[in-house]
This record gives sequence, structure tokens and C-alpha cells, in this order.
Amino acid sequence: MLRLVRRFHLTQDPKTDILSGLTVALALVPEAIAFAFVAKVDPLVGLYAAFFVGLITSIFGGRSGMISGATGAMAVAMVGLVMVYGVEYLFAAVALTGVLQLLAGVFHLGKFIRLVPHPVMLGFVNGLAIVIFLAQLNQFKSGNPTDHAPVTETGGAHSAIDVIFNGGWMQGPQMMIMVGLTALTMALIWAFPKLPKIGKIIPAPLASILIVSALVIGFNLDTRTVGDLASVQGGLPSFHIPMVPFTLETLFIIFPIALTLAAIGLIESLLTLTLIDEITETRGRTSQECVGQGMANVTCGFFGAMGGCAMIGQSMINIKSGGRGRLSGITAAVALLCFILFTSQWIEMIPLAALTGLMMMVVIGTFAWASIRIMNKIPREDAFVIILVTGVTVAHDLALAVVIGVIVSALVYAWKSAQHVWAEQAVSEEGHKVYKLHGPLFFGSIANFRDLISPQNDEQTEVVLDFKNARVWDHSAIEAIDALATKYEDAGKKLHLVHLSADCRLLLKHADMVEENVMEDPQYGVATNYVRVSEG
Repeated sequence: MLRLVRRFHLTQDPKTDILSGLTVALALVPEAIAFAFVAKVDPLVGLYAAFFVGLITSIFGGRSGMISGATGAMAVAMVGLVMVYGVEYLFAAVALTGVLQLLAGVFHLGKFIRLVPHPVMLGFVNGLAIVIFLAQLNQFKSGNPTDHAPVTETGGAHSAIDVIFNGGWMQGPQMMIMVGLTALTMALIWAFPKLPKIGKIIPAPLASILIVSALVIGFNLDTRTVGDLASVQGGLPSFHIPMVPFTLETLFIIFPIALTLAAIGLIESLLTLTLIDEITETRGRTSQECVGQGMANVTCGFFGAMGGCAMIGQSMINIKSGGRGRLSGITAAVALLCFILFTSQWIEMIPLAALTGLMMMVVIGTFAWASIRIMNKIPREDAFVIILVTGVTVAHDLALAVVIGVIVSALVYAWKSAQHVWAEQAVSEEGHKVYKLHGPLFFGSIANFRDLISPQNDEQTEVVLDFKNARVWDHSAIEAIDALATKYEDAGKKLHLVHLSADCRLLLKHADMVEENVMEDPQYGVATNYVRVSEG
């Protein structure tokens, strides 16, 4: 039984995982409420989402120690649907989102997260750290912090940085108390682990929340608490079929939103998984994480919850607190439900300043400070991608930032690869003109390839293209080779291709452009496949 528990990564350290999970649960409450307000739904819809997504992904997901719940990136994408069609359409869209994510897991689409370059990862981490920081600034504004959510009246997203300019800041003693308690929380989190004995018994974030809460209650300080956001009291979530017409028209309405939510959720979850892999030096399972996220969102759709995905902030709290096993995420989800059912009045007494200080320390730990030091040491293109992804994440959203970053990185790679195509020219003992090609032959390099070889200027009637140090990558390369063969044939000359790799020959065969002739090759001393390119 113990071996099965360890293989499942339930826990290696039950005490640490449970205490870490309790800390995460406390941080989940205001986040879930705030994101529910962003999506224009009832706070319990966000809290139930944090419970279901957190519990199911902790059990069935592909990464132990990672925390999932209701997120801002998905909330912003939901708000337009809610405002136009109502919350029941949201529940249907969330259920469909889960189905799409399940399909992504079944077809192993999660593996494509490996194509995300490291500069994009750095930009993602930095951008998300800045967004988390900017989100905490709402706590320093008078009134309800959710009144300053970055959403327009029509449901469109504002830049996260708009929080700095839209006013409403606290004044006088209220601001001083808020800043002081936030700074105190940060100082406690930094100093607590240095205590010789007690620092190892209880996680620093949990200890800091308890201490600051005790100070606020004991001295009756005038500062906002979780209860000022909204009540977290409620009952058990109940099964609920979305009350929408089951028609093609409904499908056409919810499918684009579901597709967007599925993409945002998987990108954020898999990038968070990759980040935690690097921190813990372990390996998560991307396809299994897609399945776990899908199961969670399908459940949310049928239990009146808003859905969600992995949360980098809460995941970092968990990892920094020592949570490594699945028990930490399970504890966080179960504790959150217990808060809703039994201890809501106590949770509502926690000062927002304590949770703000906790998230500020997450920002410091999340931001890749090394990326600043290496800016002048890495290629300019990589530095540009880091800045670009960071900027787009802050100005728009994570999913778009990652897509743009991957596209720009791919274009940079293609451009660089296209410059590395060249050829050596020689004449064989038989009097054949030989071009020894070097580099990849693909859509980006065929222009350079055409400039290297001139059928009109070759005096020999037999011309050989040697691909020993080159590769044929795509259909554009096949067309370029075929066009070159046609030019040689029109000039009354014969073209041969030698040293093609097996996959290159297969690529040409599938294009119905080649005939193979095995002939002796005295230059290389081996029997080589000569490939005659025919018209086609």
C-alpha cells in the first residue's frame, strides 16, 4: 500500500503537504472571489470552481504539487458570454471546454508544449509575475477591490497595467495600515524560515497569515478583510444540467468560447507544469494533465462552477511551502470546501493585507531575475522575444503572448537556418559536375539554393547533387528540386541526387517525383542510390 501511495506521488511528507495545502487554501479564497466578479458571476461559482478544479487535477492531473483553480485569464475570456447570454451558457461552454481538453489529452497534444522555446518561457514567467503584482495593487484602492477589475462594459479586456491609472487609491491612515501590514507579512515570510526550530514546523506563509490576522483582530485595526469582498458561506455544490437549448445554434454560440477557454487553460497549465518541473527537477505528464484539466472542467460545467486551470501563483506558494505531493493540492481543495461549509466566519476575518503580502512574495519568487542579467549576453532575437512575450502578457493575455512568442521564435529560427545553405563544387573522376550541399533545404532556404546552382553555366552533361551534409525538409524543397531537374532536362543534361537519407527519399517518393536507380559510385567507393527526378 505504501509503495502504491509513493508511486501515485500522494505524499512523501504528509505534515508538510497538509500545512502547505492549508496555506494555499487561504490564498485561494480571495482569488476565486475576485475572478468570479471579473467573470460577472456569483462568488460561490468561483469558489466551487476552485474546489472542483483543484481536487480533480490534484488526483488525476499529470503533476503532483501543482495547484489549479479559477483563474483570471479564463475569467476575462468568459465575461462576454455571461453578459450577452447569461451564466447558464457559461456552464455549457465550460463543460464543452472540458471535452476539448480531454480530446487534447487522448490525442497527446500536450507534448507540443515542448516546442515552446526557453525565451518564451522566461517571458511567460516574467509577464505573469508582473500581472500578479498589478492585480495586488487593487487591494490598495478604496471601495471593493473587484470594482477595479480590468474589464470594459462590453466585456473586453483592458491592459493589466491600467490598474495604475484608473484611480481610487486609498488615502491617509488607511493606506499606511495597508502598506504596513503588507510589508510585515512579507518580512515574516522572509524571516520565519530562519528561526531555528519553529521555522521548520509550520510553513512561513501560513504562520505570517496567522500572526498578521491576530494583530489586526487584537488591535482592532481598520483594514479590509476577506469578508469585505463577499461572503464565502455556502452549502455543498449540487448537480446541475446547464439550462440551455440543446441545438446547433447553442453549439455555434458556445463553441468559439469553449475553444478559447480550452486553449488558454491548457497553455497556462502546461507552462506552469514545465516551470515546476524545472524547479523540482522532476517530470510531469503533459497528456495526463490535459485529461485532468478536462475532467475538472466537465465537472464544473455540471455543478454550476466557472471552470479553471493551473495557477502559477498558488502553485509557487505550494512549492515554496514544501508541498510536493498530490496530498497538498487535495488538502487545499478540501480545506476550501470546509471554509465554505463550516468556517466561513473565521476566513472572512483574514485581512486582505496578509494575503496581498503573500502574493507579493510569490511575485518576487516567480520573476526570473536572471533574465535581466543575461539580456546583454544572449542573442538579440532571444532578448526581443523575452521582452515581447512579457509585454503581450501584461497588455493582453497569456495565450496570445505564448502564440506570438512561438511564432516569432520559429521565424527567427527559419531565417537563421535559411542562411546556412551552401555548396562545394567539384568534378568527379568520371567528369561529372558535383555539388556537395550543406544545410537544410526547406521553404526558407530554397531561394539561396536556386542561386547556388545554374544549369546554363554547367558544361558537363552529368550533374550530381550530393546530399550527404544536407536534408530535404518539406514540399517547398521537393518543388525546388523538381524545378531544377526540369531545367537540366530542358538543357539536355542529366541530374542525379546522391546520399539522400532514408526519410528524404521517402518524402520524394510520396510526392511521386522520383525513380530510383542503383549504380556504382567510384567517387565514394560504395553502391549508392541515384535518384532521377522526373517531370511532375
